[in-house]
Amino acid sequence: MGQYAAPLRDMQFVLHELLNVEAELKQLPKHAELDADTINAVLQEAGKFCSEVLFPLNQVGDQQGCTYVGDGVVTTPEGFKQAYQQYVEAGWPALGCDPAYGGQGLPVFVNNALYEMLNSANQAWTMYPGLSHGAYECLHAHGTPELQQRYLPKLISGQWTGTMCLTEPHCGTDLGILRTRAEPNGDGSYSITGTKIFISSGEHDLADNIVHLVLARLPQAPAGTKGISLFIVPKFIPDDNDEPGQRNGVKCGSIEHKMGIHGNATCVINLDGAKGWMVGEPNKGLNAMFVMMNAARLGVGMQGLGLTEVAYQNSLAYARQRQQMRSLSGPKAPDKAADPIIVHPDVRRMLLTQKAYVEAVRRDAADLVALLTPVIKAFLTDNAFEATNNAMQVLGGHGYIAEWGMEQYVRDARINMIYEGTNTIQALDLLGRKVLGDIGAKLKKFGKLVQDFVEAEGINPDMQEFVNPLADIGEKVQKLTMEIGMKAMQNPDEVGAAAVPYLRTVGHLVFSYFWARMARLALDKQDSGDPFYRSKLATARFYFAKLLPETAFTIRAARAGAKPLTEIDEALF
Repeated sequence: MGQYAAPLRDMQFVLHELLNVEAELKQLPKHAELDADTINAVLQEAGKFCSEVLFPLNQVGDQQGCTYVGDGVVTTPEGFKQAYQQYVEAGWPALGCDPAYGGQGLPVFVNNALYEMLNSANQAWTMYPGLSHGAYECLHAHGTPELQQRYLPKLISGQWTGTMCLTEPHCGTDLGILRTRAEPNGDGSYSITGTKIFISSGEHDLADNIVHLVLARLPQAPAGTKGISLFIVPKFIPDDNDEPGQRNGVKCGSIEHKMGIHGNATCVINLDGAKGWMVGEPNKGLNAMFVMMNAARLGVGMQGLGLTEVAYQNSLAYARQRQQMRSLSGPKAPDKAADPIIVHPDVRRMLLTQKAYVEAVRRDAADLVALLTPVIKAFLTDNAFEATNNAMQVLGGHGYIAEWGMEQYVRDARINMIYEGTNTIQALDLLGRKVLGDIGAKLKKFGKLVQDFVEAEGINPDMQEFVNPLADIGEKVQKLTMEIGMKAMQNPDEVGAAAVPYLRTVGHLVFSYFWARMARLALDKQDSGDPFYRSKLATARFYFAKLLPETAFTIRAARAGAKPLTEIDEALF
């Protein structure tokens, strides 16, 4: 079944040494009394729940999957419902929510740390409360006071769960062509009819009610995305006491049979005159839904991070135990028939790649969230798929069979590159909207952080191995951005041709910055007697030596332009 232990030491390093969150919180009145000991205690308890309750259900959920019983009824795998009850009773759904509606009001980074551990332990299960938290955020930002009072306390407590219903059989990312209709009922509510597909957590037996956030069109709505409105459509319409009442006309028609995340019900949702209430303004539903969509994209990045962590832990444990051949430089375990495979350079490469990818990003990038959201979603999930494949490779043949759990991580990781906007969509969003769309203003803000760090540490001889490549990739990103921007003015297809390798390049710029900062801290404490800092420093050196050079390829690929892609006639494919 494998193992999972919450990476609390590394979380504490990032929160308290790299980010110094306690001092930062002192400047925020609502969090001024929150100290490091309280944060650590919360994360420790979260880690226990994840390792002791959720992780043992991960393979169970994969093997059993969800079951469509019929007539819209779906049951979750054995133990899922009981685990959710424990989660609710412990108050975890309320951790980062508004105290005005029953939340605990802890900072976002604490909630993010919780979700990283939840995703490591059991990604499929975590999607149920994860989507509920996204629904909470959307309603908190755009719901009317009446809707907020009725639904937010239930979502925050975990009594009810939430979903977002966007995709339809004929449209995925291109929501401008969706067909679901919303007709006014004359009493402030709407009658909603249509079919949605690929709805994660769309039906289950975990909670008393499910709150669907549904995109639909009003009569005579403008064409395209400017004619989309957002509605809240509960499975059961709340009664006068805000308890589940009349069954609404929204029902699961079937569930998908998928490559991975078997423990989460991915549903076809049929709306047949379902009663709903508008969220936000008419024809501006996409703006309101983007609150939930962006939260979901950051959450998917956290899924990638979580899978990278648990895959790394298990492949590392295997590499330390598995004996195979002798080291090329001579026996390292002469008392045994063979050396453990961790002595072999390529096994170390695969392990260190996982370690470098998981440790560089364990932080909240709220200050630059608009720029970094597509990077977090795409770069982390691409890396997670590579990392889980590396973990499976470390186990060799054992990695390919279900008993050891590695192949599940590969299958589960693959969806993260697809949903909430494919990684190509994220790359187009980064280059087209977030960078070129504001003439590089957001990118320059991040560049200023890099430049300030380089200038501060550039005179430190011990930091040259980190500062020099960081400064180099910063300059190259700046030049590459200007070059693509000039080309795009003549031919918009240049953006589409360059976007994916461009995102990989920017992702490495972000990682280089954080690895250089962590290396600076580790250098100061490498002789403290705590091996944690020597490990951190060694991983930083591996990243700069073995992973950052990927940018030599990505920059060249981005510069190659659109011609190699567009000059071939379609008939010749």
